Amino acid sequence: MAGSTFGKLYRVTTWGESHGRGIGCVIDGCPAGLSLKEEDIQVLLDRRRPGQSRYSTKRQEPDQVEIWSGTFEGRTTGTPISLIIRNQDQRSRDYSKISGIYRPGHADITFDQKYGFRDYRGGGRSSGRETAARVAGGAVAEKVLQSLGIEFLSYSRKIGPVSISMERFDREHLSLSPLCMPDSLAEKEATELLEESMRRGDSLGGVVECVVTNLPAGIGEPVFDKLDARLGQALFSIGAVKGVEIGDGFSAAESTGSCNNDQWERRDGKILKKTNHAGGVLGGMSDGSALTVRAAFKPTPSISQKQSSLGVDGDLHEIEIPGRHDPIIVPRAVVVLEAMTAMVLLDLLLEGMGARMENLEKIYGQTR
Repeated sequence: MAGSTFGKLYRVTTWGESHGRGIGCVIDGCPAGLSLKEEDIQVLLDRRRPGQSRYSTKRQEPDQVEIWSGTFEGRTTGTPISLIIRNQDQRSRDYSKISGIYRPGHADITFDQKYGFRDYRGGGRSSGRETAARVAGGAVAEKVLQSLGIEFLSYSRKIGPVSISMERFDREHLSLSPLCMPDSLAEKEATELLEESMRRGDSLGGVVECVVTNLPAGIGEPVFDKLDARLGQALFSIGAVKGVEIGDGFSAAESTGSCNNDQWERRDGKILKKTNHAGGVLGGMSDGSALTVRAAFKPTPSISQKQSSLGVDGDLHEIEIPGRHDPIIVPRAVVVLEAMTAMVLLDLLLEGMGARMENLEKIYGQTR
């Protein structure tokens, strides 16, 4: 299977299946000398971990990460970093009754069409469990970026039709919210909607937003490797993502140049942008203002309602999906989007080091 590696200089290869012995990743290109311990990675993994509220799957996985290589005495050595997360609560028997039916909204049928074989136990590589390995790889990237003063803030911007209000944005509430919403009033409305959906055996989707601050200007390449292009590839690679926006995104199509252009002004003795409709990206490169990216996630396809689907035998069957599933994946997907964004930024930051002679001279120039 091709396509399990992401990145050019900072490369992350994920491996493993939802119901296999474990999952993990191998990181190539992490600079030597970074202070790195398992606890640093665990912080992000705990944000994604299942079973923490009634709005996530009841599968109880501790998601404890183990560093198998690439560090010595608490610092990275510049060699490949191998990370493993052992599966401990898989129930493959839950899928035995539907092994001959393709689940609606899942990759079951496309796996069979492409490979002539599929792992029906939760989807194998196409399972959302694979994202834990991405989070581990992104946690290391984020640690590097944070050492440079770059900060991340990610949250659920929308659940179903319920959007947060930026005027009511409450960062303290975000840390307490089971839905990862920084707006208590919007969360109350979203919770009621979600509870009603769960009573019907249904699911909801939503939108996750990530804001990156203190990002230097010039990250990204102007043609095929634009910052927004690489972010698009990274975020669309997350299962269930059906749309990606930078800045105003699709609403920019309804605007005018006079409104959409970010003009400049003098403020507090500095010349700054009045607005940030571009989301911090111009010409495929970061412009020094906050990078704002968001992704739309479809509703969880595994629902308990009866549905009509195609069977391996080529006939139609009625299916009711058993097992433990998230009624909404948005809150757990928040950290996944953040991790993929961090990987893109570090990879492009490393690529950009060779953009100027002065950078090479600082590193390799002879002492005069």
